[in-house]
Amino acid sequence: MNVKTLATASLFAMLSFGTIAAQASTMPMQDGSAMQYRYGDHLDVKKVLSVKDDQSNACGVVNTRMTYLDSSGQTESVQYRTYATGGCHDN
Repeated sequence: MNVKTLATASLFAMLSFGTIAAQASTMPMQDGSAMQYRYGDHLDVKKVLSVKDDQSNACGVVNTRMTYLDSSGQTESVQYRTYATGGCHDN
């Protein structure tokens, strides 16, 4: 086995581990009561009660949940992806 083959195999192994870690960090929040937002979905939002990220100190795309009251006063929850910047800068 030459150095080029070994380097290529090592690179692919590292990329595979990175993919597994990325998939683990994009797993949805563990609550089945939230609707998964899809682009174009109509939301009947009268008042926003809370907006929470599953990783507040992350830098990148994270799962976010918004809990709100609809026009009939029912509490609803929607989950969607946002870009978090809390961990992007050292203070």
